[in-house]
Amino acid sequence: MTKIKIFLLLITGVMLTNCGNEERFPLNKRYWTIDDYTSAISELRYGYKDDEKLPTFSNPETRRIVEKFTDEQNFLVVLEDKELGLKYKNQVAEDFFMKWKLMIDIYDALDRKDNYVYDREMLATYHFGLGLQLQYFGLGNEEIKASADDPESSYIKSRLNSNINTLVNNYKIYLDLVNEENRFSEEGQKLYADGITKYFIKLVSLYPDANYKSMERKVDLMLNKTKVPVIESALTTLKTAITNTQEVPKENE
Repeated sequence: MTKIKIFLLLITGVMLTNCGNEERFPLNKRYWTIDDYTSAISELRYGYKDDEKLPTFSNPETRRIVEKFTDEQNFLVVLEDKELGLKYKNQVAEDFFMKWKLMIDIYDALDRKDNYVYDREMLATYHFGLGLQLQYFGLGNEEIKASADDPESSYIKSRLNSNINTLVNNYKIYLDLVNEENRFSEEGQKLYADGITKYFIKLVSLYPDANYKSMERKVDLMLNKTKVPVIESALTTLKTAITNTQEVPKENE
């Protein structure tokens, strides 16, 4: 068989694979809607056999599926649109949040050595949720203030602080994964650390007056446990960011 024929066969195979992926996932769309996520979640959870590999970043034939599935622009395009109403954006944020709860266990399979089979894909899904929650809780608090007769009342401030505390506690769940750092590949460990540096620092920056005492205790415990330098460095950076917020007493402590 000539080289040209082999090349044409390879191209044909890739085209057929891409066509199959297009049928299962809306890869031709610039942004995925809630309905698209409903279909994609169902396909990823139930459309693959037990011995069939899920879409991964490392597979060029399925990489686009994971990239679209974990693309934060799918919700940011709506939630950061200044032309859309606050109530509408809150509903979209809540819908995405509910979908994310169904997404987080899709890629959590372990192999026979108790290592994550899809560590990068799982962490990308976690990061999708961390970014989403910053929007979700922020928009929720905006709506509370917008609908309040007196946004400065102690009752409203208490509700706002309660929501922020819930956000902080939700973020702490990600730190639990330090206990499983040996289940990640080296690339997965770096990706995990990047999640701390990117999202947690942004959390502290957005809400410097929040109560981070429990998170700080968690960070200290995880610093004592981690054996991975890149994770230790990320936790240390977070510890410093939290410490810097403690210089001024917090209203909600």
